[in-house]
Amino acid sequence: MRLFSSYKKVEYNDEELLSLFKKTGEAEYFQRLYERYIPLVYGLCLKYLQSPESSQDAVIDIFENLSQKIQGYEIKIFKNWLYSVVKNHCFHILKENKREIIVDFDSQFMESDSVLDLLSEDLEEEKDKALSHCLKKLPEPQRISIEKFFYEDKSYAEIVDETGFHLKSVKSYIQNGKRNLKICIEKNLKE
Repeated sequence: MRLFSSYKKVEYNDEELLSLFKKTGEAEYFQRLYERYIPLVYGLCLKYLQSPESSQDAVIDIFENLSQKIQGYEIKIFKNWLYSVVKNHCFHILKENKREIIVDFDSQFMESDSVLDLLSEDLEEEKDKALSHCLKKLPEPQRISIEKFFYEDKSYAEIVDETGFHLKSVKSYIQNGKRNLKICIEKNLKE
């Protein structure tokens, strides 16, 4: 006879688990929440890092970092927030390894699925001048967000903290800024 046969593990939604973790500090709540998204996190890491070993390491690193830092974030929709964190983590790894970042943009974010590599260190002088010129022409919120994200290696959350912009606005500024840079650079290179 089982002692706890009538015991059922309560299933909470993402926001409830997050709230319980923040209130109690009990790691079990965050672990249950994170485990739901391990396939998503791993798949996203694999998409960007192109290496199963690096992706597995990233999944563990992200969990360790988040479990320690998550108290300081205001998170409305965990899944969306986690997606941004994972993407930024992968970009950071690629940037540290000085590999070209190739992104297949979602149609939700971009109308074009071309590649724009802002981080390549071997930009020809002409492209470098065009990039510098076009950065100056961006609307200020886009320019600030692009510079902080790509050149200062700031996460979305850090940009929000430093600028006071809303998280959705930062995401939008970066996506629109990349699109505007691409258009401007192509135009400048043709002239």
